[in-house]
Amino acid sequence: MSLNIDSYNMHFVRPIFFLKYLYSKAIWRKSKQENNIYLTFDDGPIPEVTPWILDLLLKKNIKATFFCVGDNIRKHPDIFARIKAEGHAIGNHTYNHLKGWDTMDDVYYENIAKCQELTQTRLFRPPYGRMKLSQQHELAKHYDIIMWDVLTGDYDARISPEQCLKNATEYVRNGSILVFHDNVKAIPNLKYALEKTIDSLMHRGFNFVLI
Repeated sequence: MSLNIDSYNMHFVRPIFFLKYLYSKAIWRKSKQENNIYLTFDDGPIPEVTPWILDLLLKKNIKATFFCVGDNIRKHPDIFARIKAEGHAIGNHTYNHLKGWDTMDDVYYENIAKCQELTQTRLFRPPYGRMKLSQQHELAKHYDIIMWDVLTGDYDARISPEQCLKNATEYVRNGSILVFHDNVKAIPNLKYALEKTIDSLMHRGFNFVLI
């Protein structure tokens, strides 16, 4: 199992058992029986990279799921409209990219509800992959909480583009939920690895499916 460390926390390319046990109400992987991959992006939309991603997805004729930050939707409604118009799925990623562990429950729920006014979705992913158990319990009543099976680490400046590509391709399996980021920190690794990842997984016979 590969371990990468960034300036904020430790993360595993694949989630460790303890996290999956802790967040047992979340979806970490889809069906193992089908040769499907679920490509997801967190933190946008932003003009610096989201349109580039959309152009690439259009070129490859595949769909993805975008977990959007509400304030970014407010700032860039045209990009958000394009995501929807081109048939991609939308997820709620809170309005201000809040870390659930550091946020009072009522404040966290209000922030998610504010984002939900814009996203109108059944999908939710907690920023940083962190939330209190009380938050998980409440949110699971209203949303499908989507985590991941493969975390590319594209946002981590300590990870080389080559390592990001390895993370994104070596650990993928049937039903993997694969996470990239449409944020500024991820751009160098993302622009190196994303198209190569798509081509590699297509060559291996995977289908790209919406969550």
